Amino acid sequence: MASHQQEPWLLENGNVKVLTKEMRQGHGRSRTAHNMSSSSLRKKSDRTLVSKVRCGLLRNLLVNIQEVILGTKLSILFPAIPIAIIAQCYGLGRPWIFALSLLGLTPLAERVSFLTEQVAIYTGPTVGGLLNATCGNITELVIAIFALSSNKVDLVKYSLLGSILSNLLLVLGTSLLCGGIANLAKEQKYDRRQADVNSLMLLLALLCHLLPMLFRYGGGGSDDALAAADSSLYLSRAASITMLVAYFAYLIFQLWTHRTLFEAEDEDGDGENGSDDEEAVIGVWSGVAWLAGMTVFIALLSEYVVDTIEEASESWGLSVSFLSIILLPIVGNAAEHAGAIIFAFKNKLDITLGVALGSATQIGMFAVPLCVLVAWIMGVKMDLNFNLLETGSLALAIIATSFTLQDGTSHYMKGLILLLCYVVIGACFFVQRTPLNQVNVNNTFKSGSDAVLSA
Repeated sequence: MASHQQEPWLLENGNVKVLTKEMRQGHGRSRTAHNMSSSSLRKKSDRTLVSKVRCGLLRNLLVNIQEVILGTKLSILFPAIPIAIIAQCYGLGRPWIFALSLLGLTPLAERVSFLTEQVAIYTGPTVGGLLNATCGNITELVIAIFALSSNKVDLVKYSLLGSILSNLLLVLGTSLLCGGIANLAKEQKYDRRQADVNSLMLLLALLCHLLPMLFRYGGGGSDDALAAADSSLYLSRAASITMLVAYFAYLIFQLWTHRTLFEAEDEDGDGENGSDDEEAVIGVWSGVAWLAGMTVFIALLSEYVVDTIEEASESWGLSVSFLSIILLPIVGNAAEHAGAIIFAFKNKLDITLGVALGSATQIGMFAVPLCVLVAWIMGVKMDLNFNLLETGSLALAIIATSFTLQDGTSHYMKGLILLLCYVVIGACFFVQRTPLNQVNVNNTFKSGSDAVLSA
């Protein structure tokens, strides 16, 4: 039988990696919306030539390169990575380094999703779900950590806010619009229960952003302003711990007690995302090694992005807020976003909603509070006060999305409204010309201290 053949590309350390029936079934049950979305941009590799290589070690290496580097439709962007490194080493134009780094991050983010899914085949659905929950937005986290190390708190807030807005308005809006137009003759429905859970999580995140911001407007005099800044910082740290606890409960809810609400099933069995995608194409240790290597390159390119974003802003005549809130999320999550739109075309809105809402929840309830706590450890004063304009945009995005998804049905008009909301918010930050590090809450500390000293 074909299922019992020993595939040479599964060789690792001299042993054949054979997936048992139970492992395949377990992995099939654990296929989340993110898994299904990322697999839509993969392409099957022809192993005919590779299988003829007699040396097992060389054959395994070639198969790994073929599956990891060439196994994605975004492989054409991989040359941007060495070009960005060369440009940085030889001191070429820093705006070009910024652009090349962004392009290089796009396939890396998609490959991290692929590698976590490969490792999850061997570790089981629970560990695989935890990997997706922590590595799903690794690009944003790495950029944020490098920005914090450079004390660019505004850049951290902008990029994280932009990821939430992009998922809620751009990705979901475009998906519902395209899906509605492509399925005019069909009734579009989805399971509202998953959307309700994610909406509640996002509303909790919004509350944790609103309260620290209100402290800024609660102080009257100079002493009150300084006290309010301190209170905002302390409240933000406490709220961040609360958000992480809530996210941990969300993981238990998603991976154990109510797993069926978050499972994604490909009912058509068209082969594109069928049983072939459920089998490992590389070994577990190869997957871990590739995952570590990809993370290193993500860290390197993220450092380039953080160091060159201000020069790119000046050269292109675009504000840092626009580049961080609009451009960074679009490029960094292009693969995931494309997958969500593809499944909307297929009228599989549960997968689309799982990608858009799941990513927004992961950023709002995990990445943001984690950055606040990391900044605390690093001695950087970062709170959850994203300022009035940014917090207002976040609030309107969450409310608009919640109203859009309340009845369990969809049509193209809902997608159009969400997309237009994103256009208006993007235009707002396009015309904003506030330099970096001049709108941060750190000014509240500084202005409060100056006022006290001059009194």
